[in-house]
Amino acid sequence: MSDTSHQFLNETTSRLEKLAAVAADGGLDPALDLITGALQSGGIIQAFGTGHSQAFAMEIAGRAGGLIPTHNIALRDVALFGSRDVSILSDPKLERDPSTVEELWAITAPSPEDVFIIASNSGVNGSIVGMALEAKKHGHPVIAVTSLEHTSRVTPKHPSGKRLSEIADVVIDNLAPYGDTTLSVGDDIGVGAVSSLTAAFIAQLLTIGVAERLAAEGSVPPIYLSANIPGGDDHNHQLEDKYGDRIRRYA
Repeated sequence: MSDTSHQFLNETTSRLEKLAAVAADGGLDPALDLITGALQSGGIIQAFGTGHSQAFAMEIAGRAGGLIPTHNIALRDVALFGSRDVSILSDPKLERDPSTVEELWAITAPSPEDVFIIASNSGVNGSIVGMALEAKKHGHPVIAVTSLEHTSRVTPKHPSGKRLSEIADVVIDNLAPYGDTTLSVGDDIGVGAVSSLTAAFIAQLLTIGVAERLAAEGSVPPIYLSANIPGGDDHNHQLEDKYGDRIRRYA
């Protein structure tokens, strides 16, 4: 196992190093421009991901060390706050269904200043592409986090025939390979999925970059403190109150 673990470590760290180099060379600047501009205009970050890409949205929205003006859009919102029965959440194909987007959009009720960051390794599922199209239709900038290697080799599942990468204003490649896995065992069984790790790193690079820009311009970055340190809840709630239910938080 030790040799395999080091192989996976190398597969992961080599990609993180490439992403760090992209950031250092200004490759994330277009995304940082959009996010910083949205926050300075009173907007928030609307983060959306389905399947394992929900982890990216959670990394962006509502965590210690993260930006407070953020909202995690989730498919479960159509059952928690919309008209859909909770049984719909047991369908693993829900993320492929573009029909959820209209209600999900109405529940989210974004402000005109908001920016969307949408993560999907494949970039082709119906709800992902549908949300990106809806955001663009309403004039919102869209940042995509996706695997360019994977999305270029699969067929879009949205009626538009489009991929997330073809809709977004800015595309960030998560550097995951086709199929996401980096190692193989036995008869070419793929293991060692890497997209969640690179996506989390991208989320943190974006958060850090925006905080640095706001601080450089003389603003105090609105950052969450851990709720598990003294004064954390008071600090967080005071800043959250500025945005009301635009940054809905729940278990």
